[in-house]
Amino acid sequence: MVRNDLRNIAIIAHVDHGKTTLVDAMLMQCGAFRANQVVDERVMDNNDLEKERGITILAKNTSVRYNDTKINIIDTPGHADFGGEVERVLKMIDGVVLLVDAYEGTMPQTRFVLSKALELDLKVIICVNKIDRHDSRLGEVEEEVLDLLLDLGAGDEALDFPVVYCSGRAGTATMDPNIPNDNLIPLFDTILDYIPAPEGDETAPMQLLISSIDYNDYVGRIGIGRIARGTCKVNMGVTVTDNNPAFVKYNSKISNLYGIENLTREAVETATIGDIVCVSGIEGINIGNTICDPSNVESLPFVNVSEPTLEMEFLVNNSPLAGKEGKFVTSRNIRERLYKELLKDVSLRVRDGESKDTFMVSGRGEIHLSILIENMRREGFEFQVGTPRVMSKTIGGKHFEPIEKAIIDVPADFVGAVMEKLGTRRAELVNMSPAGSRMRLEFTIPTRGLIGYRSDFMTDTKGEGIINTLFHDYEPFRGDIPRRSNGSLVSFETGKSTGYGLSAAQERGVLFVGPGEAVYAGMVIGYSPKNEDLVVNVCREKQLTNTRSSGNDDALKLQRPRVFSLEESIEFLENNELLEVTPLSIRIRKKILDHKVRARDDVKTGVVKGRDK
Repeated sequence: MVRNDLRNIAIIAHVDHGKTTLVDAMLMQCGAFRANQVVDERVMDNNDLEKERGITILAKNTSVRYNDTKINIIDTPGHADFGGEVERVLKMIDGVVLLVDAYEGTMPQTRFVLSKALELDLKVIICVNKIDRHDSRLGEVEEEVLDLLLDLGAGDEALDFPVVYCSGRAGTATMDPNIPNDNLIPLFDTILDYIPAPEGDETAPMQLLISSIDYNDYVGRIGIGRIARGTCKVNMGVTVTDNNPAFVKYNSKISNLYGIENLTREAVETATIGDIVCVSGIEGINIGNTICDPSNVESLPFVNVSEPTLEMEFLVNNSPLAGKEGKFVTSRNIRERLYKELLKDVSLRVRDGESKDTFMVSGRGEIHLSILIENMRREGFEFQVGTPRVMSKTIGGKHFEPIEKAIIDVPADFVGAVMEKLGTRRAELVNMSPAGSRMRLEFTIPTRGLIGYRSDFMTDTKGEGIINTLFHDYEPFRGDIPRRSNGSLVSFETGKSTGYGLSAAQERGVLFVGPGEAVYAGMVIGYSPKNEDLVVNVCREKQLTNTRSSGNDDALKLQRPRVFSLEESIEFLENNELLEVTPLSIRIRKKILDHKVRARDDVKTGVVKGRDK
């Protein structure tokens, strides 16, 4: 059977190349919204963090109806840290629409997502987006895409790709950039002509691979996947299996069956080959499981998801202010939440630490882990995290570390500053080329060299630089890398900060706290330009006397405290520091709060300030 009335595609691209905006236009032009309906921009980015940051974090399913054909569309993240979201959905589709910015061209994540699509022999449509940019360079971008395909070893069939020129914001597409158009019909026609229709035997025993997991308070866990064989029905008895030999098969029943129409799920009685469906009623269903007819139990292979490269320590909060702001504070609460995250994030790893209050969490990068931390604090969790550490390997008795490929676009005036900073972080320049009035620099750099660099990069380029990174390979250890040239200002005692104490402390460096804030001994309340930690007393109060002198009671002039974001706080951490995370506050503290004990420990362990061993 060939389902000519159905196509399954994913839209993949580098971050900010316009995937979600294009999906908005496709939904709009296919009648997904009423004529008078008010629709937000990037309607697929429907959780708070995605709206706030302007990026897609989770892959999401939608569909449109074009003529008599249903097109299932998966909108995927573009950031390298969420590459696992792209990898896990590729089993649900028959082809991809690869978006490439008309100016930026092929970028690190473009290579990553395209290589994954070619590994599965998926059909590829090239969509050059944002052609209405004044600085677009269509011919060069097409050449870059062709070079990338050749570099990835694409076959002759893959090289015979169609090219569609789009403006997602304007909702237009054309096959010839010199012939304007006012709709997306050329894109829809190309999808129908080039992406193969699903094929299979609808009378064979049912087989469904789960590629995504959702949760509903009323029906529990919901498995989302594509039917590879047979017909799926409501109240159908099934067997759940997996490609993992250690998996124990079990029987269950499909209570509810949903199809995806536009942005909603609609209950259906049956679905057949090629349909992307949502099933509920099966306890313990996970990504990678296969739901089968009990008469023929066969597991389907799942994609090999790339390994994480960065690890962080999650701990129970034991600071003097612990338990005052969070709802979930115990090790049991934190453990359950972390292991629950594994059920839907295939690129995350969690293991118990050396103590019962410690958990080791591994991910693709700082942003990947910071999104998890931010979600947990918004849910009411209170905990601590340690300094990010790279996950190195020993190969042939030698120490190997993860290396990233960094693509940097900066104005020509800032090239020197960027190269100087990256040189100290063991980066190697691979390529440098002009791009208009800007320069494009390509480096290979250890993953640990990127920790703490992004804020310096934005300062050095005055906010005009763009940096994108992607995992490259494991290479021999490149040597020590400076982490932070600033020392920490550490609170001497516990109490409330005072204007008088802050006035004296601000002469030592930049403060993180203002007057009247709760601080405790061992809490980091600022940073010093000196490459050493300084202990300051910000709780000191002015002693009142009967003696008065001219100018003695002048108003104190306090500088505005520096407020770090979550990512900036993680980047700031030194090896002997922790980040205290609560629903209301983010505080940096020393692991050992007692000043004398900490000083002895630093000498004993041989801590070298500002070095990442």
